[in-house]
Amino acid sequence: MSARDTAKNVSMRTPLARVRRLGAAHSGTKDFFRQRVTAIAMALLIVPVAIIVVMLTGRDQAAAAQLLGSPIVAILLTLFIIAGCLHMKIGVQIVIEDYVHSEAIKILAIIANNFFSFAVGLASIFAIFKLSVGS
Repeated sequence: MSARDTAKNVSMRTPLARVRRLGAAHSGTKDFFRQRVTAIAMALLIVPVAIIVVMLTGRDQAAAAQLLGSPIVAILLTLFIIAGCLHMKIGVQIVIEDYVHSEAIKILAIIANNFFSFAVGLASIFAIFKLSVGS
């Protein structure tokens, strides 16, 4: 028996992977890393956002619009919304990929998740932009 035959017989691949001749997709690591980065961003931004929310309590609409119209507040809230929407999109997509077994439904659910995350983020950022320009 040659060394090549021995290497073929001692494979670390699963039987299904050997039949399909497929390797690892290596896409899970990127999603894992991106979700951790967005979680860290949200953890850092939660304190200023909580302070802004506390400052809004008890104010009338004009005073709230004035506070939310500040450029620093608008930037902080926009960054928090972007990080939150990306984190939501990645998390829901992972759940869909893990627990939805029908390929057609899985693809439709991922597309719907992408559109929903984008729509929520866009609507939120638009609202902050409208408040910050005063119109």
